[in-house]
Amino acid sequence: MERPDFFTLRNGEKVKLPFSPKEYQDRVDKLRKAMSENDIEITILTSMHNIAYYTGFIYCSFGRPYGCVVTQNKVVTVSANIDASQPWRRSHCHNIIYTDWKRDNFFRAINSIIDKKDKPKSIGIENDHITLEIKDKLNSIFENATFKDISKKLMKNRMIKSDEEIEIIKNGARIADLGAEEIVKLIKPGQTELEIAIAGRDRMEREIAKSYPGAEYMDTWVWFQSGINTDGAHNPKTNRALKNGDILSLNTFPMISGYYTALERTLFVNEVDDASLKAWEANINVHKRGLELIKPGIKCSQICEELNDLFGSLGYLQYRTFGYGHSFGMLSHFYGREVGLELREDIDTILEENMVISMEPMIMIPEGKPGAGGYREHDILVIKNDSVENITKFPFGPEYNVIKN
Repeated sequence: MERPDFFTLRNGEKVKLPFSPKEYQDRVDKLRKAMSENDIEITILTSMHNIAYYTGFIYCSFGRPYGCVVTQNKVVTVSANIDASQPWRRSHCHNIIYTDWKRDNFFRAINSIIDKKDKPKSIGIENDHITLEIKDKLNSIFENATFKDISKKLMKNRMIKSDEEIEIIKNGARIADLGAEEIVKLIKPGQTELEIAIAGRDRMEREIAKSYPGAEYMDTWVWFQSGINTDGAHNPKTNRALKNGDILSLNTFPMISGYYTALERTLFVNEVDDASLKAWEANINVHKRGLELIKPGIKCSQICEELNDLFGSLGYLQYRTFGYGHSFGMLSHFYGREVGLELREDIDTILEENMVISMEPMIMIPEGKPGAGGYREHDILVIKNDSVENITKFPFGPEYNVIKN
């Protein structure tokens, strides 16, 4: 029996995707416009986030390559046989499946999509994702083509959210708040980070399933840290048991069809000492000022400069650990941020209507110093024409988050 290098399979029916067909078509139209403006004949996407953004399909690679070929008249995902027809069902476009029987069938499948009579002379790729191995093999197939990076243009297009995107992001923020509410119920001495995190995650996943009954459910998570574990914003949860007076960091991250939102809050168990309260209030002051500064027309670097000055005047600038915020939307290797929309000293992007951005100051005071621990707050804001909307509702500060259960 001769087995194919690649094939198509239409098993079942197309499912309802998180966005309308028009939404996906608008995105592809903008991609094709970018291709035309940069003299790119075809684009080969390889990242999970861009393939999901343009097609609706979220892949799980397990070491296998995935792709999406976009021309002026085709959009075709290329997926591994292990996924069967799911990539076709969960996308708004066509799909080709490559098999494992022969090495490099992924590239043979890509080649089959391209018109053999007129090999492309210019191919768009994602330089911030594509591996050297994949690029070399594409070079061997399209040896007369020039490869052009299109990743920055795609990220720029994604900075401005559609109404449909904003709706799903708002729902994500609402669900993040629900996860936090569940977590607070369990905070008490003796309870572990792990068990508290599980409760928050389960609450969010059930709410996502209730709100989006036809979706796929993946990658919703909670980081819940206590004591010294709060020193890093992305430290995993452990089995550490909470103690009276512990500093806590609550981080809820619901994922809805690849769209990621977040809530982060500093809390304490039963009581907070004077040094910790001083540090906490300093970070709160910066957070409040940051929320006031976010508005249409302001530069990202301008916000950062003013908040640095405020941290400096409060005596805590040396403890700041990362940028003040970033964009939110489709999950990417930048955890949801589109490159260029970040509240950092070296980013001069001007905030515009329908951008979505966080305010999330953090300071970390090392062990052995008064007030030791990591302090951070995190809200998400939607930029409007002449105002902003804070879509995070869970309260912050000592008035609310010294938890006495």
